[in-house]
Amino acid sequence: MYIYIIDDDDAVRDSTQLLIQSSELTATTKTFSSGEDFFAADILSTTGCVLLDIRMPGMNGVEVLKRIKEEESNLTVVMISGHGDIPKAVETMKAGAYSFIEKPFSDVEIISTVTEALGVSQTSQEQADLRHKAEATILKLTPREKEVLDKLVDGLLNKVIAYELGISTRTVEVHRARIMEKLEVRSLPEMVRLYFLAGAGDPTLAPA
Repeated sequence: MYIYIIDDDDAVRDSTQLLIQSSELTATTKTFSSGEDFFAADILSTTGCVLLDIRMPGMNGVEVLKRIKEEESNLTVVMISGHGDIPKAVETMKAGAYSFIEKPFSDVEIISTVTEALGVSQTSQEQADLRHKAEATILKLTPREKEVLDKLVDGLLNKVIAYELGISTRTVEVHRARIMEKLEVRSLPEMVRLYFLAGAGDPTLAPA
């Protein structure tokens, strides 16, 4: 887990890093003086929290936040706003920031917020891992098995699926058994849950 501090103010960066390092948080801290430096480090695939100043030269905090979200990173962003920046901070919340802290912030406030943000990032990463695993599992299916799965998820009975696909009910039953074996599930509810976790309704996940 990482905590990234992005602020063009050297004093704020250093004091915030010192505060976090002297706390009970075990995450590794890294600092950046600009959004450009942060993105150049190529660390969007990591898990953790970003403490991001709203007002910076070059890429401002809102622009950095939007790019982090566009890249679908699991990093949780906490905005740091100055006095009078509350409307802008609220705007960042709508754009996907987890929270914002107003300067001058207390030690307790920032440690508490960062701790919560790290937990959210960890959960997001775990969900992403589950989703990727589910996607890979769905791709094990043959095109015909995927067709049968789609119709099972739609709630169709075996005999209706057989009619729509022009195959026998027995063949549907065989496909269903193989699908459950490949997906490593034991019930229809488990199958449906994995299907939606993988976003299997997306045509880009159709087997080759």
